[in-house]
Amino acid sequence: MEIKKNPKANLETKRGMFIQIGLVVAISVSLVAFEWKSYEKSASDLGTMELALEDEEMIPITQREIKPPPPPPPPPEIIQIVEDDVEIEVELEIEETDSDEDEIIEIEEEEEDDEIFNFAVVEDKPIFPGCENVSKDERYMCFQQGIMKHIRSNFRYPAIPKEMGISEKIFVQFVIDKAGRITNSLVVRGEDKHLKEEALRLVNSIPKLQAAKQRGKPVPCSFTVPINFKLQ
Repeated sequence: MEIKKNPKANLETKRGMFIQIGLVVAISVSLVAFEWKSYEKSASDLGTMELALEDEEMIPITQREIKPPPPPPPPPEIIQIVEDDVEIEVELEIEETDSDEDEIIEIEEEEEDDEIFNFAVVEDKPIFPGCENVSKDERYMCFQQGIMKHIRSNFRYPAIPKEMGISEKIFVQFVIDKAGRITNSLVVRGEDKHLKEEALRLVNSIPKLQAAKQRGKPVPCSFTVPINFKLQ
């Protein structure tokens, strides 16, 4: 029995058609490959950000100049008055003035008015009785000791301030004139009436001195004594 293929199942009859389809597809792919355009991707320029840090301006700090405090004034030399049975410490205060030791003080010869010199600047200090034979450098110390001894020997604490327990420092200013006498005594600081009177009495009872001298001539000289009346 002879086997025969179904004409519909026989592919040989369609070979020419398949070849034509293959050629068409190959040609199409080739054309597409030639015509295809490729683009290079480029990163878009977004720009750059620059951060500039400005230098911080330095504000100068102005420091306030602090002046040193002025030196404290020297402690006053004090005549301290206390009870009779207590040891008395007596010192003197000399009013200081700005003066150059080498400065020459000119005095006009024709002037009749007496200039009152300060104790600190007069050339030759007043001389207390008994200090005549000591050296010039030792006269001030001798003068001070003479004043202290006089105050100790003559003071009397007034009864009313003593009973009331009043203590006070009294400042007395006076002038030693050209004859060496105590004149123009005046309380320049003090409150209690009785203590001021006693301070003036003590100063006015100072014995006659040898007057201060300027260029070898006697001149008036001012002096201030603080007397401290103190009860213990």
